[in-house]
Amino acid sequence: MKENNIPAETQAASDKKDDGFGSVTFRFTKRTFKYLVLAAGAVILIYWALNNTDKVSLVFDRIMTVVEPFILGFCIAFVINVLMRPLEKLWDKIPKKKTEKISQKLRRPVCLILSTLIMVGIVFALLFMIIPEFKNTFGTIANAFPQYISKIEGWLASAVKFAESHGFTIPEFSFNAEKIMNVLGNAINNSGIVDKTLNITGSIVTGVVNLVIAFAFSFYLLSQKEKLASGSKKVLYAFFRKEKVNKFLDFIELADQTFTNFLTGQLMEAVIIGVLCFIGMLIFRMPYAAVISVLVGTTALIPVFGAFIGTAIGAFLILFVSPMKAVWFVVFIVILQQLEGNLIYPKVVGKSVGLPGIWVLTAVTIGGNLLGVVGILISVPLCAVLYTLLRQSVNGRLKKKQINI
Repeated sequence: MKENNIPAETQAASDKKDDGFGSVTFRFTKRTFKYLVLAAGAVILIYWALNNTDKVSLVFDRIMTVVEPFILGFCIAFVINVLMRPLEKLWDKIPKKKTEKISQKLRRPVCLILSTLIMVGIVFALLFMIIPEFKNTFGTIANAFPQYISKIEGWLASAVKFAESHGFTIPEFSFNAEKIMNVLGNAINNSGIVDKTLNITGSIVTGVVNLVIAFAFSFYLLSQKEKLASGSKKVLYAFFRKEKVNKFLDFIELADQTFTNFLTGQLMEAVIIGVLCFIGMLIFRMPYAAVISVLVGTTALIPVFGAFIGTAIGAFLILFVSPMKAVWFVVFIVILQQLEGNLIYPKVVGKSVGLPGIWVLTAVTIGGNLLGVVGILISVPLCAVLYTLLRQSVNGRLKKKQINI
C-alpha cells in the first residue's frame, strides 16, 4: 500500500469540506463545551423562572427595594451633572492669580452645591406656585358646592322642559347637597381611611429615606466622578479584551451625550410650550394663566403626551370659574399640542438627539405602550443611541463594500 502523504493544509481543508447538505464538520472544543454548559444553564434557569413566577417576583421586588435609592441617586447625579458641567467651564474662565490652588479645590464643591440648589429651587418654585392654587380651588369648590348643585338642578329642569316641549320625556333628577355631603362623609369613614393613612405615612417615610440616600449617593458620584471613571476603566481593561472595552466605552460616551442632549432639548421644548400656553391664555383671557402654563410646561417634560396631563388639571381648575372657558381651554391646548407634537417636538428634541422626527414619534409610542411613563421618558434617547449605532454599522459595511449611496 502507498503511504498517504496528504499535506497538512489539504487535510485541514478536507475537515471543513461540505458534506453535501451545506453543513461544516463540527469540532468539539473546550470553548464549545463552555458555551453548551452556559446555554443549558440558561435554559434550566428560564424554565425554573417560568414555573416559579411568584418567587421570582418576590426576589425581584426585594432587589429593587435595595437598589432603588442608588438608581434614583444615579439619575439625580446625571441631571445635576448636566447643570454642573457649564458651571465648571464658567468657573475655569474666571481669571486667577495667586489663588490657583484654592480655586481648584473649591471648583467642584462650589459648582456641585450651586447646581443642586438650582435644581431643588426650580422644583420647589414650581410646587409653591401650583399647590396653593389647588388649595384655593378646592376651598372654593367646598364653599360653593351647594350653589353648583342648584345650578345643575336648574340646567336639568330647563333640559326637561325643553324636551317636553318637543315631545320627549326625560326622568327628573333631584340633588340634595346635604345628603351628598353626608354620603361622602360616610364613605370616607367606612373606607378604612385610617389604615390607608398609616400605609401612606409609611410610604412617605420610606420615600424620604430613599431620597436622602439617593442625594448622598449622587453627591459621592459627582464629587469623585473622575476617580470612579478611572477605576472602572482599570477593572474593565483588566478582565476583558481591549477591543471590547473600547467599544463599550464608545457606547457609554455616545449614550451619555445622547441622553444629555435629550434632557436639554426636552427642557427647551417644555419652556416653549409653556410660553405659548401663557400667551394664548392671556389672549383669550382665561383664569390662572401663569399657574396653568407652568403646569403644562412641567408636564410637557413627558415626551409628546405629557401636556395632556397638564390640560386635564388646568381644565379642572378653570371649570369652577367658567365651564365654557374650560371647554375652550381644552380646544386651545389640543390645537397647541398638535402643533407641538408634530412640529416643535420632532424639530427641537429630535434634532438635539440626532433622531429624525418620525422615529421620535415611533419611539414615544412604542415606549409608552411597553413601559408606560418610564418608557416614554427613556424611549427617545435610547432609540437615538440605537439609531446612531445602526447608522455607523451600515456606513462602515457600505464603505468596506465600496458602495456609495
